Amino acid sequence: MIEQEALVNLLTVAVNSAVRAGGLIMEVYNSDDFQVNLKSDATPLTLADRKAHHEIKDSLIKTRIPVLSEEGRNILYEERQSWEFFWMVDPLDGTKEFIKRNGEFTVNIALICNGFPDMGVVYAPVQGLLYFALQNLGSFRVENIPATLSPDFNISALINIGRKLPLQSKPEKFTVVSSRSHPSPETQSYIENLKRIHGEVEVYPRGSSMKICMVAEGNANVYPRFGKTTEWDTAAGQAVAEIAGCRVVTAEGNKRMVYNKEDLENPWFIVERVE
Repeated sequence: MIEQEALVNLLTVAVNSAVRAGGLIMEVYNSDDFQVNLKSDATPLTLADRKAHHEIKDSLIKTRIPVLSEEGRNILYEERQSWEFFWMVDPLDGTKEFIKRNGEFTVNIALICNGFPDMGVVYAPVQGLLYFALQNLGSFRVENIPATLSPDFNISALINIGRKLPLQSKPEKFTVVSSRSHPSPETQSYIENLKRIHGEVEVYPRGSSMKICMVAEGNANVYPRFGKTTEWDTAAGQAVAEIAGCRVVTAEGNKRMVYNKEDLENPWFIVERVE
């Protein structure tokens, strides 16, 4: 068990790590050399992914809590299955959006406690948008947070300038947020069924964990994901959404999404506001 004061200190470390990583990502984003390679699963990996990974890992490892990152994923289950607490990190979520230069990518850091995310940080460096959440503290959105290599934020000050989530209970029209780069026939079928139920439905494509944050804000009713994702894609966003009063559940079985499975791939899932 980690005391609340210590958790706030860990949240401070995670926020500053995410913003520093955002600064490194933006250096690459504003250059002409992304150094794009393909990983073993044929997904892209850029210089920005690698720089952000090393920055975050070097920062978080000082907390003496294990780190599981997308770019350092090859830790055997036999080693990590006994972890009570660990950091789950996606140093650059939305690499395809990064390469397209549409700005819809994020840095994701979550603290997993006994299989569930109790803390989350999502930082969108192009927009200067920071989301953070901690059990017994709340879920917050803070604007105008520039990507910098020398951040010195504290949580109380961020809460003072931020807004607690949800920003609104629900949008005027029933709104679905969907994956911009990973559409699927199952997702489209789900949306068509919502149209039969609700009539007119607004659909907004987005990249990265910004989709989950849109539901957490109250700007979308639901985000269905019927396609491949992995645990680092969703952990931080799940913390932001759940602590804001949303549900993040498996599409089959309606069970809360769990982390540190032997297979790090997620089941299909749904993020939705609780009415």
